[in-house]
Amino acid sequence: MQATTEAERLPEPARADLRLDIVLGALSDPLRLGIVRKLLTESPDLDRPCGWFGIDRPKSTLTHHFRALREAGITRQHRYGLERRSQVRVADLDARFPGLLDLVRAWRLE
Repeated sequence: MQATTEAERLPEPARADLRLDIVLGALSDPLRLGIVRKLLTESPDLDRPCGWFGIDRPKSTLTHHFRALREAGITRQHRYGLERRSQVRVADLDARFPGLLDLVRAWRLE
């Protein structure tokens, strides 16, 4: 049996199932909001592994935050072997909640 290098897309809600209350709930955490903002401003067209963010937190904590973003429908995750990479679902979020990602891009931690 030969190993595959194809990415496996992890489960996520369909565009039509995205709910503003769930999305805002996920973005209410400053760490998750920062993750989404960094993706939008520094890597809008590429998926990135957890290590790219440079967040000094336990792996289990980061797993929780990235899963919360994916399950809310904010990010899409692909698994490449043991590595998971995330990307913001820009087209889906812009279609469902116009202007929301502009607010996230403009957000600054005070």
